[in-house]
Amino acid sequence: MNYLGYVTLFSTVMLSGISVFAMPIRKQNYLKLLLAFSGSFILSICFLHLIPEIYQSTENSSIGIFVLIGFFMQVILEFFSDGLEHGHIHKGNVSDHDHKHHTHALPFAMIIALYLHSFLEGMPLHEHLLLNTENSINNSLLLGIVFHNIPVSIVFMSMLLNTHMAKNKALLFLLALALMAPLGTLVGNNSFILGLISYEKLMAIVVGIFLHISTTILFEFAENHLFNFIKLITMLLGVMLALFIA
Repeated sequence: MNYLGYVTLFSTVMLSGISVFAMPIRKQNYLKLLLAFSGSFILSICFLHLIPEIYQSTENSSIGIFVLIGFFMQVILEFFSDGLEHGHIHKGNVSDHDHKHHTHALPFAMIIALYLHSFLEGMPLHEHLLLNTENSINNSLLLGIVFHNIPVSIVFMSMLLNTHMAKNKALLFLLALALMAPLGTLVGNNSFILGLISYEKLMAIVVGIFLHISTTILFEFAENHLFNFIKLITMLLGVMLALFIA
């Protein structure tokens, strides 16, 4: 993967998380719209790009098993992360989420699960395909991860600060999150070289993860009719962008 790909993955997480210092999450009414946009975009690229291309690039009829593996891996991760991967905020605010895990206590299981989720997402970003305009599958995957990481990083940083953690320490946890996807890409590339797992199988696992996250995002929030209309428009914009990069 070229340096621009690594910088994109890293900087998206860092900049999104740092934005919380300027705009606390309680004032970010657009967060749910960001989630709706990212969810619809991720779901769209799964059906328009990722699923067709992994089936086209392999004759292995069992590739669907790895999609299911990815789906249920995400189910298991959410036992520990409490849905942080899809920007979940318990009862609509971070303080309630914090109360569930005992006020001021740092939820290490949640953090580790989120790190693992981000690591897995980055693994299929193959060195020779990422940001190559002739191969839309990894351009789609990269954009999906980027749009997904924006609201997740905001919620993650807000959760850390809400435990009254020092800002410098919170930035270190954010830095670790920012490094997870690039690190996953490096490990994934070595796995391909060593023949430990095929690119198609890794991509299928990530597709399963994406399917779980995107559907959860799109159906999780119940709001008033006006918000639902705005949410629908936002979702359609995500679909249109996925169609545009075809």
